[in-house]
Amino acid sequence: MRLDKFLADMQVGSRKEVKNYIKKGLVQVNHITVKQDKFQVNPEIDEIFFDGEKIEYQEFFYYMLNKPAGVISATRDQQHQTVVDLLQAADFRSDLFPVGRLDKDTEGFVLLSNDGKLAHHLLSPKNHVEKEYFAKVAGIMSGEDSAAFARGLLLDKGEVALPGELTILKVDEESETSEISLIIHEGKFHQVKRMVQAVGKKVVYLRRDRIGGVSLDKALALGEYRPLTSEELAVLSKS
Repeated sequence: MRLDKFLADMQVGSRKEVKNYIKKGLVQVNHITVKQDKFQVNPEIDEIFFDGEKIEYQEFFYYMLNKPAGVISATRDQQHQTVVDLLQAADFRSDLFPVGRLDKDTEGFVLLSNDGKLAHHLLSPKNHVEKEYFAKVAGIMSGEDSAAFARGLLLDKGEVALPGELTILKVDEESETSEISLIIHEGKFHQVKRMVQAVGKKVVYLRRDRIGGVSLDKALALGEYRPLTSEELAVLSKS
């Protein structure tokens, strides 16, 4: 890898800025000053220093974000705040993207990463990676609904949703509302809302609590995020 690319990837500066740093003698490779931006380095072997500070190489980044309502699952938008906009400047990278999407009004677990291979693994329908949601519903959810979800549902526009695991957490007969947990294995557009609609009810609040074997950290307030632990990453990779 070129030295200037290594430094730019590690956000020491822009490609133009790191070229200037190198020319000024601010960069050392294995404690030897290098002034050629094309100099080849091996991040797994070489020690690279910028202005006396060792720069550790990291190719992929993974963040667990608790998405608030009103924020869209995109990398950029002209009108709305995006999940990437919630990152602090020190953590922002232009190659980060949300792995899968949550509706604008849906809260909960969004994975931000630049690892395309893991994203494909988690999103591919053939891998049947579980996504767990909590929802508040206008209407009384019943055992018949649970059975219908378990069989799979015919949605609007003729789409078919694969079987899901519906658990009824609470029913309020007076207000005619319910609270449910739902585990699905795919990610159709507005899927949870459309599945609930298919049995004659309406989702009024929705939150994603889990992706694969990794649950949303309850210590994260809405809008907060943290890096995944190595253990969580290993669990996601095997999901």
